[in-house]
Amino acid sequence: MKYVILIHSNPQPWGHPTGDFIPEQQALPAEQRRRMNSEFEALLTEIHESGELVSAEALADPTTSTIYRWEDGKPLSTDGPYSEFKEHLAGFFLVDVASFERAQEIAKVFSGPGETIELRPAMWPGGEEQ
Repeated sequence: MKYVILIHSNPQPWGHPTGDFIPEQQALPAEQRRRMNSEFEALLTEIHESGELVSAEALADPTTSTIYRWEDGKPLSTDGPYSEFKEHLAGFFLVDVASFERAQEIAKVFSGPGETIELRPAMWPGGEEQ
C-alpha cells in the first residue's frame, strides 16, 4: 500500500530540514532536538534499507512557484504562491508499506512541534486506493 507523507510548514524563513526553521522546535532543549533528529535519521535509514521509501523531495520556496488556471478556454499562468495560508507544502515522502498502521508509525516520526504532517493514501489512475 502506498502512502504520501506531506510536510506542511511555515515558509518564513524557508529551508530544510523544516524543523530547523520553526520557532516551536527552536525553543526545544538542544538535547531533545538532537534526539528527534537522530530518531528521524534512523527512520530514514530503516525505510530506505527495507525498500519502504519509494521517493522523497523537498520543495523550493512557494514564492518560486508558477500557478496555472484555466481561463477563457486556455491555461493562464501567474506567479505563486497559490495560497495565502501561513503553512505551505514543503516536501513529500512516498512510502510503500504493508499496512495503514505501518504508514502511521512512519508518519508519527516526521511530526514535530509547529509542523503539520499529512498522511494520505496514494490512488491508482482509476481512483481506487492502492
